[in-house]
Amino acid sequence: MLDLTLIPASGATLPEVRHNLHWIDGEQAPSRARPGTSTATAEVPGQARDGVAGWSERSSPSHGMVVSRSVLGTVEDAEAAIAAARRAFDDGRWSQLSAKARAAILLKVADLIEANVERMALLETLESGKPITQARGEVSGAADLWRFAASLARTLQGDSHNALGTDILAVVLKEPIGVVSIITPWNFPFWILSQKLPFALAAGCTCVVKPSELTPSTTVMLGELLAEAGLPAGTVNIVLGLGQPVGATLASDPRVDMVTFTGSTAVGKGIAAAASGTLKKVALELGGKNPQVIFPDADLEDAADAVVFGVYFNVGQCCNSGSRIIVHEDIAQAFTSRVVELSRQVAFGDPLDPATQVGAIVSPEHGAKIDAYVAAARKAGATVALGGQPLTIPGLGTQFYQPTVVTNVTPDMPIAREEVFGPVLTVLTFRTLEQALALVNDADYGLSAGVWSENVHTCLAFARGAQAGTVWTNTWMDGFPEVTFGGVKQSGLGREIGRYGLDEFTEIKSLVMRIGRTRAPWVRPR
Repeated sequence: MLDLTLIPASGATLPEVRHNLHWIDGEQAPSRARPGTSTATAEVPGQARDGVAGWSERSSPSHGMVVSRSVLGTVEDAEAAIAAARRAFDDGRWSQLSAKARAAILLKVADLIEANVERMALLETLESGKPITQARGEVSGAADLWRFAASLARTLQGDSHNALGTDILAVVLKEPIGVVSIITPWNFPFWILSQKLPFALAAGCTCVVKPSELTPSTTVMLGELLAEAGLPAGTVNIVLGLGQPVGATLASDPRVDMVTFTGSTAVGKGIAAAASGTLKKVALELGGKNPQVIFPDADLEDAADAVVFGVYFNVGQCCNSGSRIIVHEDIAQAFTSRVVELSRQVAFGDPLDPATQVGAIVSPEHGAKIDAYVAAARKAGATVALGGQPLTIPGLGTQFYQPTVVTNVTPDMPIAREEVFGPVLTVLTFRTLEQALALVNDADYGLSAGVWSENVHTCLAFARGAQAGTVWTNTWMDGFPEVTFGGVKQSGLGREIGRYGLDEFTEIKSLVMRIGRTRAPWVRPR
């Protein structure tokens, strides 16, 4: 018997099914297609025919009931949204507003988000399977991102160069890059959107947003709040649907100046390829295989708790998941045993129950993928010290997975190298700092890394040597709107949030001015 902390179904009343439409040029709109064409595909599960347009039904992964129904976008929908964003940018209705005016609207949006936390969090929980407390934290925390972006709008500045000579003055301007396509994932639909959209708006850009077809509702809700806050029509447009054709169109259309995407590395490469035809700017926040390195002199109880949090938060469906630990040989057995003990105490169960810490896997297909990684590791000689199979929660659906700890892992195993994206922790060991860094850096990814030690020199040496966009020391997954985020290697391109996150949405223009008629003639008189 696994002997876990399980929370059964709470018997909460689910809301009526939400119906989501596109948000294009300031209006909710059904899908459209060219005459004589149809986007409906009856053979695709979860899609229903409604005239010429398709609809996607989202069933709650935890409760097994349909909770939202969303129109499936067409190429025509994506093109209409791009055209609206293009018009809105070119006529200056947003880009030419003063920074003060843009900031005021962003602050209104933040207030409206806070006023709607409960209804937005409920839909996010039902569509994603994450615990309601986490969804509330995600939505309410996103309001702070909007407020910080508003502050950046008013402080955006370039450079001046006044030492080039008494007759020369040069300035470097930061201007909005233009129309931005924003493609977001299903695991943190509202948070990740808020890592991108308010910063693009603060810079003066106009946008087209495509949320994941699995979790579209909070994005559409935000569209309603943007209109209520007074955002000019066409400034933000939302197109629902699948990567093909909607995402592909948003990435390739020449009227789009930049595309920013969060999701898997494989899809990110496809987006970069689609964007390459027009050489538009691409920003990618992709996968990770994030290590935590544990030294013997660390606060081991705190480290063990952080490891458990890092691997089970959002049921491991997180690019920052601390999915592998690298533990010093002297403490590996005792530390792993403590992690297993704490793992048994984490509350898996009904996401609508505030006591639940870990909810459901997003889809049966993804659950099967997680299980396949564990099975392959076991076959290759690894030991499953805890879990390793689907989890049944009384009264709920079947889309849950046991907290899983895998030991006797070798660095060459796929489970140690690839992003599992589930509640699965792998354990490796080391003897020296150099060995630990070699294991950390022997990966295709470079999103985040962590080190646990009471020795400041050890922490600094690790931080300087680790190939990662973020390094945490004696903590895990602390984040702030002021601190930028992004990865290296195959974890992505560019940065989000913070001042550098704003800069991603700007274009640099140099302006050189001559004072007086001091330019020496080039053509010499004969």
